[in-house]
Amino acid sequence: MTVYHQLRASGRWFKFSLMEQMANIGSDVDRAIRWKKEGKVEYSNNAFERVMAMVDLTIEDPKNKGRLKEVLLFKETFTDYLLLDNSYSFTEQFWQDYFYFFSYAAIAEREKKKKNLSK
Repeated sequence: MTVYHQLRASGRWFKFSLMEQMANIGSDVDRAIRWKKEGKVEYSNNAFERVMAMVDLTIEDPKNKGRLKEVLLFKETFTDYLLLDNSYSFTEQFWQDYFYFFSYAAIAEREKKKKNLSK
């Protein structure tokens, strides 16, 4: 996976907090779902590959050790949702809501860091 190797080689991924990692994953989750609905299978599959590459890096990140249950559960359920038979019965709205909170938390973290730096 090219994305995996680029993110890993740059070292940038491991500098993100877990909230930032999940918010970034959420962007491609949204793309994968949207493109699948539009019938753009190749685009959707490419976005899915990026999602899985970022998830694998998140799992690999030492600071996330002990916090992986949810990430691993996401990997299983999203794969089922997008590529298999959606046996967990998730919806597009569920995934949008789920990742909204990570985006919100990542923005809040960033603002808090800015505030602390300005003191």
